[in-house]
Amino acid sequence: MTTPDPSLIGERRQLISLAYRLLGSLADAEDVVQETYARWYAMPDEERQAIEVPAAWLTKVAGRICLDLLGSARARRERYVGEWIPEPLPERTDWITAGSAGSADPADRVTLDESLSMAFLVVVESMTPAERVAFILHDVFRYPFAEVAEIVGRTPAACRQLASSARRRITAAQPPETTNARRAGVVRTFKRAWESQDIAALIGILDPAATLTADGGGLVPAVLEPIRGAAAIARYALEITEMIPALSLTERMVNGRPGLVTEREGRTVAVMAFEVAGDRITNIWAVRNPHKLRAWTPAT
Repeated sequence: MTTPDPSLIGERRQLISLAYRLLGSLADAEDVVQETYARWYAMPDEERQAIEVPAAWLTKVAGRICLDLLGSARARRERYVGEWIPEPLPERTDWITAGSAGSADPADRVTLDESLSMAFLVVVESMTPAERVAFILHDVFRYPFAEVAEIVGRTPAACRQLASSARRRITAAQPPETTNARRAGVVRTFKRAWESQDIAALIGILDPAATLTADGGGLVPAVLEPIRGAAAIARYALEITEMIPALSLTERMVNGRPGLVTEREGRTVAVMAFEVAGDRITNIWAVRNPHKLRAWTPAT
């Protein structure tokens, strides 16, 4: 049996960090990294020794696996019951902000923290697989277009165009800059209004055009289409309280932003991420699919 190379194992965090942003799923990201290392160790020793930069080889292979998965994911998500939301992550872990490679034009840079937010990942989900890979590799992880081209299978110029198109999507959807402290205050106000069943306060903290999107995956009850408008979202929140009176709400960081976790009898039943503009909530993403809540469920 081949003994794992410690220097390569150290690349694992970087690869998971990359694959999660590309796929929106921690479970899938871990599978990609496992397959990447399996391919590395399946090579004859002389082939591995001939590779001058193993980390670059691992990134290229992981990127190609992700690209293939993204193509098949589109078909799977067409059959998905209801809305598909990226898997939410709890408080930061050491791999979330793993270092990036190379350098990029400062105007094209996206910080690792920015690229982790649910709002960012939802926009990335709307991109084509090639756009997503080119943009994440270049703008977030600083890989030069010459290297991105080898992964995507297009010319560097084509990859530059793909990243530019993706960047425009991100810019168009970007809300005004808000600090986490301000976001936390808004989310706390929402929580208190929900707990006190104050519909006027709920409507007041929601943007008039706010949207709530839920993801139950057909495994648990969840609205199948987004709910739009402050009043409609407020009424829905109160309906949930009436249907499940034993729910408890806890403020937690979700993908690096203030969010809420709902629990019942000690079990996580939903994780909510928020987008805040000014002093109001513009988007709520509520993940209920239990397969996406494994990281939030204490081991028993």
